[in-house]
Amino acid sequence: MATISSLGIGTSGLDVQSIVSQLVALEKKPLESLKLEAAATQTKITTVGQIKSLVDTLNTAVGKLTSVTGWNAVTASSSGDAVSASAVGGTQPTNFQFEVTNLAKSQSTASASIPTGSAIGEGTLTLQLGTWTGGAFAGTFAPGSAAAVDISISATDTLSDVASKINGANAGVTATVLNDGTGERLLLTSKSLGAASGFNLSVTDTGDANNTDANGLSRLVNGISVTRQAEDAAAKINGIDVTSTSNTFTNVVSGVTLTANKTNVGSPVTISVSQDTSAMKTNIEAFVKAYNDINSVLNEATKYDQSAGVGGLFQGDSTMISLQNALRTALQTVNTSGGTGAPYTTLSSIGIRVVAPTLGGSTVGNAGQLEIDSTTLTAALANSDAMKALFSSTEAGSGQGIAVKIKSVTTALLATDGFFKRKSDSLERELDGNQDQQERVNDKASRVEAQLTRKYSALDVQMASLNSLSTYISQQIAQWNKSNS
Repeated sequence: MATISSLGIGTSGLDVQSIVSQLVALEKKPLESLKLEAAATQTKITTVGQIKSLVDTLNTAVGKLTSVTGWNAVTASSSGDAVSASAVGGTQPTNFQFEVTNLAKSQSTASASIPTGSAIGEGTLTLQLGTWTGGAFAGTFAPGSAAAVDISISATDTLSDVASKINGANAGVTATVLNDGTGERLLLTSKSLGAASGFNLSVTDTGDANNTDANGLSRLVNGISVTRQAEDAAAKINGIDVTSTSNTFTNVVSGVTLTANKTNVGSPVTISVSQDTSAMKTNIEAFVKAYNDINSVLNEATKYDQSAGVGGLFQGDSTMISLQNALRTALQTVNTSGGTGAPYTTLSSIGIRVVAPTLGGSTVGNAGQLEIDSTTLTAALANSDAMKALFSSTEAGSGQGIAVKIKSVTTALLATDGFFKRKSDSLERELDGNQDQQERVNDKASRVEAQLTRKYSALDVQMASLNSLSTYISQQIAQWNKSNS
């Protein structure tokens, strides 16, 4: 009996492959809607992630409005380049005169000239940080709290070797070798500024057992010259003397850091510290933008265009609508922490109002968006205490600040078991269920395809056999007809 070697046009002329493919395609028809549903679910997951990120941004923005330091921002300025100034939040507004009479300096010394490349001599160098009174190596030295550092010098060490050992000893000084044309000199400089960063250098000359002559290791001390004395910075604030171990004055005026760049004797600069309302305004603008970004995405996701008959991705989704309502309700807080007659009790009272929605077809694209009246907000910022109460008051009930209330909402939404976690988990389960359904459809289609292939292949073989029999009978009848003729 005839058979077919591959699925296709069989020996009977029956197109088995086409028939089976069309029937299997009918079995797989549900995949089209399932794949569309999966794509929509995946888009929802992406959108939920986007909204979560925007809520996190809003959470950060309102966090700055709940922080006390966010409302205590100040700015410090100097009227001249001799001094620069900065101030920490909460510093009281003030202004004063600042005159730099001396910049802080580090101690520097130079040894006597030594023949270039020659060995210095065996012994021990001892470096001690401290304070000189009456000039380095001329007055009285008071050791500091750091322990003295001993550096061993071998008989073959050159001045360059000595400098390397000093630099590697972490003794609080840096060493450099200077060639002045007549020989080499060892230059030492304190690493820090200020009178207390001075240093004393002494030797134990084991080469010739004489620490005071001009031979051997003692040459590094005997004949030493002081090129710069260690000194504190000095200045006058409104005529009162102040000092600092560095060129930065951090404790002379509470909350203010002053950096002396150069002396300005006789020409004091004016330092002014004032409230930084621009920083406060920036924080409020960031909050409004963060809220509008979320609201815009939610408007688009939950809209329904009646004329086009098309809904947004989350149109009719009660959880997303509840999210939007929760944020809008928090905005409508009436704050009474300032008591009766408080100047600011709502966002609208400081120039932040909800935009009247503009209808576009049958959709409301900007519903719930916030808009800032810059003039009103700037005027309100002049009363920073009232503004701080409006946003950051922690009183219970109606006394709770607007930013505090919004932050409690956003923090709950972002919690590990909060809205976004639950929503994402729900969508992921939906996507997994869709994938299971697709696999079941494909499995069933595979089984149907195998069954149909067997049946139509058998039918093809049977039809081929019948065709052969029909041909044979036709031939016989024709032969009989000839014989009868």
